[in-house]
Order: sequence, then structure tokens, then C-alpha cells
Amino acid sequence: QVQFVESGGGLVQPGGSLRLSCATSGLAADYYAIGWFRQAPGKERERVSCIGARGGSIIYSFSVKDRFTLYKNNTENTWYLEMNNLKPEDTAVYYCGADLYSSQCLSSGMAYWGKGTLVTVPS
Repeated sequence: QVQFVESGGGLVQPGGSLRLSCATSGLAADYYAIGWFRQAPGKERERVSCIGARGGSIIYSFSVKDRFTLYKNNTENTWYLEMNNLKPEDTAVYYCGADLYSSQCLSSGMAYWGKGTLVTVPS
């Protein structure tokens, strides 16, 4: 069974930082595109960041570019989202997942998801 578990969320003041972790089992992270999505209250789930398998380029959404960094540990099958200069609009439940069909972390291809971790940045 493939299992993803997100952790690291919490309440952070604007300008603060958090590091989210995605611990997995049953999946080799270096064989698939992996990444992070988020869903804010009343909004659709959006792709935050994605990295392709085996040295693929990293994709960031425009809203988080230059503030968030995605990286992974292939040996541990774990990946991370380092979030800096957090803003109220970053408030969302953050999900990690893997795309089995493309290198783009397309929502249609995200076959595996964690249950999410909540990040709250008050106004």
C-alpha cells in the first residue's frame, strides 16, 4: 500500500516560515513526479510545486515563486516544501502527492495523496 503523510503545518504570522514534510511508503520518489498542492477555504485545489523524476526541473506556481522551495530525499522517499515569507493568502490545507503519468504533477495524474496539513497565516 502506498501511503503519504504530511506534517509541519501550523499557525505562522505573516513573514514567517515553515517546512512541510511528506513521508511516504510504498513508492520510490525518484521514479515519479512528486509535488505539493494546496486548497484554501472556498477555493479549488491548486498546484504549488512539482519536480520530475530523476533530475527533472522544478515547477512553482507564480504565487509562491521565490518564496517556496521544493526538495526531496530519494533515499528516504520523503520530500519537503520550505515556505518563507508566508502571506495570509498562503492559508490552505497542503497536500503532497505523486503523478504517475506525467512530469507536471497534473491534477488528473495525481494518483496518490496524503490527508493534508493545515497552514494558517492570519491577516
